Amino acid sequence: MNAARPDIAVIGMACRFPGVHDPGEFWHLLLGGKSTVGRFPEHRTAPSNLTSHPEAATLTAGSFFESIDGFDAPFFGIGPAEAAAMDPVQRLGLELAWEAVEDARLPATALAGREIDVLVGAASSGYDVLRRQSGSDRDDHYSALGSSGALIANRISGLFDVRGMSLCADSGQSSSLVSLALACDRIRGGAVDMALVGGVNLIVDPESGLGLANLGALSPDARCFTFDERASGFVRGEGGGFVLLKRLDLAVADGDRVYAVVRGWSVGNGGASSHMPDPSPAAQAATVRSALGDAGVACESVDYVEAHGTGTRLGDPAELSGLREVFRATGRDRPLAIGSVKTNVGHLEPAAGIVGFVKTVLCLHHARLVPSLNFRSPNPAVPDFHDDFEVLTAARPWPGGPSRPRRAGVSAFGMGGTNAHVILEEAPPTRTEARLAGDGTLPWVLSARSQPALRERAARLRDRVHAVASLSAADVGYSLVSTRVSFEHRAVLLGGDRAQALDGLAAGQDTAGVIRGEAAGPVAPVVFVFPGQGSQWVGMGRQLYAESEVFARGIDDCADALSPWVDWSLVEVLTGAEPTASFDRVDVVQPALFAVMVSLARVWRSLGVVPEAVVGHSQGEIAAACVSGALSLADAAKVVAVRSRALTRLAGSGGGMSAVSASPSWVEERLGRWSGRLAMAAVNGPASVVISGDDEALDGFAAAADGDGVRVRRVKVDYASHSPHVERIREHLLVDLADISPRATAMEFHSTVTGQVLDPLALRGSYWYDNLRSMVRFGAVVEHLMREGGGAFVEVSPHPVLTVAMEETADALSAAPPVVGTLDKDDGSAGRVLASLAELHVRGVPVDWTEVFAAHRPRRIDLPTYPFQRRRYWLTAPEDAGSTDPGPAPQPIGSEASALRLVCAETAAVLGAKGAGPADVDLAARSTETFKDLGFDSSMAVRLRNRLTNAAGVRLPATVAFTYPTPQALGRHLFSLLAPEVPAAPDTESPESRGDDELFELIDRGYV
Repeated sequence: MNAARPDIAVIGMACRFPGVHDPGEFWHLLLGGKSTVGRFPEHRTAPSNLTSHPEAATLTAGSFFESIDGFDAPFFGIGPAEAAAMDPVQRLGLELAWEAVEDARLPATALAGREIDVLVGAASSGYDVLRRQSGSDRDDHYSALGSSGALIANRISGLFDVRGMSLCADSGQSSSLVSLALACDRIRGGAVDMALVGGVNLIVDPESGLGLANLGALSPDARCFTFDERASGFVRGEGGGFVLLKRLDLAVADGDRVYAVVRGWSVGNGGASSHMPDPSPAAQAATVRSALGDAGVACESVDYVEAHGTGTRLGDPAELSGLREVFRATGRDRPLAIGSVKTNVGHLEPAAGIVGFVKTVLCLHHARLVPSLNFRSPNPAVPDFHDDFEVLTAARPWPGGPSRPRRAGVSAFGMGGTNAHVILEEAPPTRTEARLAGDGTLPWVLSARSQPALRERAARLRDRVHAVASLSAADVGYSLVSTRVSFEHRAVLLGGDRAQALDGLAAGQDTAGVIRGEAAGPVAPVVFVFPGQGSQWVGMGRQLYAESEVFARGIDDCADALSPWVDWSLVEVLTGAEPTASFDRVDVVQPALFAVMVSLARVWRSLGVVPEAVVGHSQGEIAAACVSGALSLADAAKVVAVRSRALTRLAGSGGGMSAVSASPSWVEERLGRWSGRLAMAAVNGPASVVISGDDEALDGFAAAADGDGVRVRRVKVDYASHSPHVERIREHLLVDLADISPRATAMEFHSTVTGQVLDPLALRGSYWYDNLRSMVRFGAVVEHLMREGGGAFVEVSPHPVLTVAMEETADALSAAPPVVGTLDKDDGSAGRVLASLAELHVRGVPVDWTEVFAAHRPRRIDLPTYPFQRRRYWLTAPEDAGSTDPGPAPQPIGSEASALRLVCAETAAVLGAKGAGPADVDLAARSTETFKDLGFDSSMAVRLRNRLTNAAGVRLPATVAFTYPTPQALGRHLFSLLAPEVPAAPDTESPESRGDDELFELIDRGYV
């Protein structure tokens, strides 16, 4: 590749034809030598006199979809009225563009904001005729947006939020290949790095082909006999194709799958060298030679040309004559294989070039040439045909390689003489990296715009996995998260029997190993919650230490930080190795818990879950301060080690703690019996309180509570934190922690000592005594956070001990935020972390799944494209579409009152068409209310204008209901127009002056 003139890679493709939904099915059609040509479906026939026309049989032969009225409007964020107004070529273009990007193994969001071109070859499907026949053009303010033209490319640019050139080209039958050549020019010239190029063709009414039939271009034999002696014209076809192009060097660097390489291209016109629409062999030859020169390759090195190949009496001989001119000019002396995809799918007119391009790319990619159909003996107008040309009648291998790469040309010629030719070459070889064996527990993440689409997506994935047994779980999972957009309806499959899980998901059933949810929108802020003592269990770090490099590195760092203050091995304690310090010792369990929580926070961060705020419960505030950055790891390790060692002085001194399942007010009322001996140690939630104090008093409280049916459970500690007992170690702690140096941090630290957001610089040694002595206001802090910010709450611990209390707080709110744990005493594996991550993801919390797959060196592989959930959107012509009846005569208006009655009657009719609305007699009483308050939107305002125009015989502007915003004001205005000879009293209600914002709100998108 010349660095100054870079080649272009084809990295994504999509196509659709009758019975053919994607490039894979298209390839099977081509390889099998099959055709999609049939008859125009009777149920699609528009009102016309076609059946009596002598060319009716010719016009209704072709490659036609069973229906073209289906569209997944909600997926594209388009309302029903706008969807119905859209030319179906726009709808098909949107779907194919989306599929091409997905086929490129890119999430659509990866394109947003970039300079990427969108170029499309298309023409009207004839839907505009149906629009007029149905009368919808009279009051449909989406009709201008629904016509084809530039809007098809513009809609695609808007869909992906790309900022490059957006153009719909029309050069006749060469439109889409001209678009591709222009896109390649833009990429090679450095204007953009990528371009999305395509073409679509649909036929609302086959009668639109009468002009072609009159030219003799359509085949009366209902087949396309390209290059054959029976050549009599072509049959029309529906469908289209899109490709995603990228500069080759960038595609290789990014590891993109490259189908083929565009080496050269050219576009030219025949000028005055021929009589329109007769083709010019000389002009076609000039375009081919120019493309070869642009590619820098010899004609001799080209093995195959996908010809324009219409099968017309004049077109085929002219095209082959032009190719022979190229042979003579370049010295080529071997036959050229030629073919035409029009024999398979018909002539797609503006999309014909891109269809031939996609066919040729598939041949290069699969290293096989495919048959061109309906060829028996060559056209007699091409003498010595076999000396220069070969039409394949069966598929055969197409060898290639670095020394002699497979090369092909693609031609498309417009009726007006605009010709395009493209030179393609096989993709460069790719290196295969070594793969790691074993997949472990890996997530498969699916999403869709709706539950039915999610079920269908699961079914399609199930079928793909069953069909290709060699797919690894890592490749499938990685491709799901790296090449697809996350939509609101979500499901995550974890480990287990994925086939069974996919079956259940496809059937809409809850299955083990599937986590499902709906993400209404991004959830923020994320709050990390760190519990105090109580979540520990023997061996709590063993499995994750072996499975997660991030966690292991965190534990090792914590061990180094704790080493000056402890005489035992953190790794031995956490992994359960022998010998080890006893887990019953407070000066062991608290530093161990601290290390686990800090290391788990690192794991969450590595998975893209980054907190904006932290909350700690009792000793959990030490981990919270460290994770927030307010304390260095060294200072935090010192605080937890020194303080837990000080607690050993309180152990066995007759104190303890109890958890009470009751409200704070209930507990507080009863603590008075043990004044000075018991204290409220922590308020965790609406029905979760911890008390602390003397053992004997705790027993007495428990007995009294049992009589009231309240559950009390002793906490497994032999000291009384958060009570006056702690005062015995105050001076000792203040001295030992005097050198702690907190730091400023942007992360919010919500103190459960003060109940407020705390300045991180206040986290000095004295704070850590207060933290141990004061009541823990956890419940109040969490409730405030949930009410003010919503967000998501992650308990960062080896076992969830605060999750229930947080869920109780969330249950009292109108919208409960997500609350998840991290590990569990029954499952301390990386799989448990992934399950917690999945719970956040399905609720809308942004996560980074790619980190999960990094160690497996996965590949991006092909996955099924999005399962669009189509429904009918169509404009229906009325039975009397051809009637010349002008309708009822305008109603006479002799007074202001009669004008008001007319306005009220027509307003009621418009409202009634929308749904249940007030009758005109009711509207008379509400005639001073604005149309907006009565329930009007912009389209209804236009319909009212149209009805009044017909009823009164007076011309009114489309905005009349905004200028005269009440029935009364509009009635007066209407009467003033119809009775000019009577001096009209000035309006008591003058037209309102409306700001731009209000006007745009009223007219719902605006008039264009």
